[in-house]
Amino acid sequence: MSDQTHLTNFSGDKKAWPVYITLGNLPSGRCNSPTFMAVLLLALLPIHTKLSKSSKADQHQRQINADTLRDVFEIIFARLQDPAHDGLPIDRADGKVRRCLPILAAWIADHLENVALHGIKSNVCPTCKVPVVELGTNMKVYPVRDYTIYHHYDYENGIGETDHADITPDSLGIRLGQNAFYGLNRASPSDLHKPDMLHTVYLGLFKHMMDWIPGFLTKHGRLEAFDQVWKALPPYPGFLVPKKAYREITQWQGKEMRNLGRYVLGVLAVALLQPWSAQLIPFKRALGCVRALVDFNTMAQYRSHPAETITYMEAYLDIFHKMKDIFLEFHVTKRIRAKIDEQRRELRHDRPKTTERIAP
Repeated sequence: MSDQTHLTNFSGDKKAWPVYITLGNLPSGRCNSPTFMAVLLLALLPIHTKLSKSSKADQHQRQINADTLRDVFEIIFARLQDPAHDGLPIDRADGKVRRCLPILAAWIADHLENVALHGIKSNVCPTCKVPVVELGTNMKVYPVRDYTIYHHYDYENGIGETDHADITPDSLGIRLGQNAFYGLNRASPSDLHKPDMLHTVYLGLFKHMMDWIPGFLTKHGRLEAFDQVWKALPPYPGFLVPKKAYREITQWQGKEMRNLGRYVLGVLAVALLQPWSAQLIPFKRALGCVRALVDFNTMAQYRSHPAETITYMEAYLDIFHKMKDIFLEFHVTKRIRAKIDEQRRELRHDRPKTTERIAP
């Protein structure tokens, strides 16, 4: 697992990128407890400077950075290759020695780290071939990515031995030769990405939802009521009371997002009390969307899942995706923000000229 961590803004935007290792058959209670030291620091990955321009020099530097990252992972995984292929005698707790095959079974990281390590674009899934336009739709199951085919990509003849001129690395959303996991014995890069509560739910679904809610509340004049209820939450054992209004919080951590899942539905329900007739349906859909995500989060924390709970979770996720359209008008992408900023700069630049024309 890896987790790029932001350290400070006071010394040049410092970051650290540690890589940790653990065993997959350890009980979760021991694995999550620092006293057992079940998760060990394995390496610190190099962090390169930001490249904002799209010049040839920057593109060349990005390729050098990707090659460097792959070389570092080859060094990290070098001592795992032979034991994964031939096996290794390991002493067991029952006193016997057995031949075991230690392999890389999973990699836990956020989406941007998976993008860098799998050599794909940021709008591409590292596991399956879901089209970009269907991301976030939860519509169907898509075929799994085969990184072996990508590795043998032929620039003239398409993929493998086929002759599809329209199939290119850009259309597939991949960057050739940049997958850090390719070549590992008994490991498939498409199976390594595993969802986890921190990156998938708390810093993923919850964070996106909380980016949409303020716009919805502002449109219906309920943002002030939401902040007042937020700050009036009473203390309770095991519950962290928010010290600031929601709009005053600039950065969210995983622990804060986990705590938010406990009370966001109640705060929103109180803020949306006594709606007008025109607000009945929007408020009902908004509460249904948030309730489905909170229920999904609660059930996802179970340590084991029979078929019944899996069915419940799939139903909650379907409800969330069906009702989230009530918030989508407040979803602003980075590309749209960039266009808005560009238009604002143009208006500020043209304002003096307009004033000169109007002046007598």
